[in-house]
Amino acid sequence: MNWQEFTALLVLATAMSFSPGPNTTLSTALAANHGLKRAMPFVCAVPVGWGVLLTVCALGLGALILAVPLLGWAVKLVGVSYLLWLASKIARSNQLGEKLIGVRFQIRDQPQASGNGRFTPERNWNLTPINLFWQGAALQFVNIKAWMLALAIVGGWITGRADPGQRFAVVLPVMLAFAFSSNLAYALLGSLLRDWLAGPSGSGRRLLVFNRIMALVLVATAIWMLFI
Repeated sequence: MNWQEFTALLVLATAMSFSPGPNTTLSTALAANHGLKRAMPFVCAVPVGWGVLLTVCALGLGALILAVPLLGWAVKLVGVSYLLWLASKIARSNQLGEKLIGVRFQIRDQPQASGNGRFTPERNWNLTPINLFWQGAALQFVNIKAWMLALAIVGGWITGRADPGQRFAVVLPVMLAFAFSSNLAYALLGSLLRDWLAGPSGSGRRLLVFNRIMALVLVATAIWMLFI
């Protein structure tokens, strides 16, 4: 792979990885509501899932899925349904007991009984980090945008070349690095907003507005997925 091809790969990876999408939106929302540490299983799951997806496409299975209209629509419908379900959870998540993918989606718990105004972290976690990791990885396989990007990379940089194995060995770590760094960057942004989103006396009003914006981004992404 010459330097022109490598530069083009970096440009594509930057544009696709750092543009808003379901992965970056969820990374931001999780970190804003739970903190960076709680969001890390999802952040780490994205490159793992996407790496497996890229490998599947490099083996030729991705083209088969998108070549069969019924299979392509099945991927779209599952992905759209999942994103809309997540959006509905996020949009209402300033109330105790609301959950995102099974996790209490809350910045802080209720005030302590002493009434000193201090808030304690939410402790009733219904979703373990490993479950969040697997769901984050699985999200890549119902994201039609991820399939199309993987196929574009395989078709443009790997297949039909004299050294496909070597090219794959270059492309894979580059894309994994961008997938991780982009979601980490969005998660860091979300974590920096935590105190501000808590609002005066932990009212949760700012959090509600923020989460509804995140939900709208997911809905817009879901609608876009139906027409590509």
